[in-house]
Amino acid sequence: MDVAQPKSKEDEGARGNWWRTPWATLLEQREEQVFLVLTLLIGALVGLAVVAFIVLTEHIGVRFYPEGVSAWRRLLVPLMGSLVIGYLLYRYFPDARGSGVPQTKAALFARDGRITLATVVGKFSCTSATLASGIPLGREGPSVQVGAGIASVLGRKLGLRPEKVKTLLPVGAAAAVAAAFNTPLAAVLFALEEVMGDLHAPVLGSVVLASATSWAMLRLLLGNNPLFQTPQYQLVHPLEFLIYAVLGISGGFLSVAFTKLLLRMRASFLRLPRRGRAWHPAVGGLVVGVMGWFVPQVLGVGYTHVGHALNGELALRLMLLLLVLKFFAIIASYASGNAGGIFGPSLFLGAMLGGVIGSLAHRALPAYTANSGAYALVGMGAAFAGIVRAPMTSVLMIFEMTRDYTVIVPLMISNLMSLYISSRLQPEPIYEALAHQDGIHLPTIKTRRELGQRKVLQAMKAVTQTLPADMSVRTALEVTRTNPSRSWLVMDQTEVAGVVSRTRIEQAAAENSGEKRLVDLVDILEFPHVHTDHALHLALERMSAAHLDLLPVVSRADVHKLEGIVTLRDVLDAYGVDSAGSA
Repeated sequence: MDVAQPKSKEDEGARGNWWRTPWATLLEQREEQVFLVLTLLIGALVGLAVVAFIVLTEHIGVRFYPEGVSAWRRLLVPLMGSLVIGYLLYRYFPDARGSGVPQTKAALFARDGRITLATVVGKFSCTSATLASGIPLGREGPSVQVGAGIASVLGRKLGLRPEKVKTLLPVGAAAAVAAAFNTPLAAVLFALEEVMGDLHAPVLGSVVLASATSWAMLRLLLGNNPLFQTPQYQLVHPLEFLIYAVLGISGGFLSVAFTKLLLRMRASFLRLPRRGRAWHPAVGGLVVGVMGWFVPQVLGVGYTHVGHALNGELALRLMLLLLVLKFFAIIASYASGNAGGIFGPSLFLGAMLGGVIGSLAHRALPAYTANSGAYALVGMGAAFAGIVRAPMTSVLMIFEMTRDYTVIVPLMISNLMSLYISSRLQPEPIYEALAHQDGIHLPTIKTRRELGQRKVLQAMKAVTQTLPADMSVRTALEVTRTNPSRSWLVMDQTEVAGVVSRTRIEQAAAENSGEKRLVDLVDILEFPHVHTDHALHLALERMSAAHLDLLPVVSRADVHKLEGIVTLRDVLDAYGVDSAGSA
């Protein structure tokens, strides 16, 4: 009598994955065609996700803030909402905090295109609840991460090569911006200009296709209405060009103040103990709630008020008040760790600034200037160009959002002035600076252009000796005295804390600082380092600048994650230089 044998896990796995072999064959033979179909699918899915984002946020917002809502609710809803969302972000969705654009770029350049499904779900749900509770952040940046995340999840589940998965991220990002702003052309430019950092990227065709598909889903479900309805403005007198230039200069200074204060306040929150990070967003919620108690217009991203400003329907005092209050409310909300972006807030600040300057100009020179709405429109672009540093996207986006071509030249003038001032006074763009604060070092355009040169990856090796961060200077001096090395890694358990030289240890000992710990001799946030994709000559330059003969090779996704070391001897060997220095 035959006895049935139980099925092994291997047999069950083979049955469950029966489709993978023919699919892998299809991918190998028809990868480009599969990629094309996948691009269309991503565009449609991202379009649906953004539509759901818009509808869900609006419906929950109406429930939280019905007509005639009391002042107590305006105080408590932002506070309670940020408390709940702060806990969820800390406990379950740590990668869903913040804007989403820096995280998308980090996934593209430092994580092989990997964005998890949990991050997508967390970003969607937490941002929806945050914005519905009245926190004055935007949905567009989070939509970018959601769209890129959908593309990443699909690409990895279907077994695409990591290079192809990375190519899908700007595709999903473009689809998200196209649906979030109803601007398919600007979405393409944003994906290339900001996400990829290359207007000539070979992914252009896929980006265009996904953007168009996503926009079609938005139009099918919500109609083809521009984000803002504006009258047709005309240039009244050539004198206005001077006023638009002043607006651009003002927008540049506003952008610098916004960026510097946000980064400084966020750095202060990041220095606080990690265990209390769940409650940090409540600080932003409290600030917004207190402002909302007295001025209800502070709550939410404020697109309704932007529309009124574009039509010249807001009073000068209200625009000035909203400009000041929203400036600090947005910074407090974002810096404290709430989920939301700075796309929409930058447009709001620009519209209020432009409205204020336009109102003053029209009062002083009524026969030579248009009403304040035209200046509010140009101000939106100036602030966006200065804060986000995407000037071409700004011009095209304002045109598509308003369908008004008549202010393109003033818009270009203001954008140029704003971009120049912000770039001079704040050289590091805000998204790169935010990523840097999170320990993520994104490659610069110069780094990406050096792809053909010798890389640190070719010369790096495993670390063999380190010093613990809590070791005293006196002990370190004894340990290193007979060691031929001249530089050592300082490690805080498994994380890099910095690099210290023998000279620095001897100086500290001579200064009667023998009881100091090694961690006190290094800067744990800004220590010398390189990444695997850096050119070798950069390692030489950094060794020379820091007077070291060793540098840690760290991850772009986490500057404290050690991947190896590179020494001066390794670099010289890679270039074929004899150790004795002879020819």
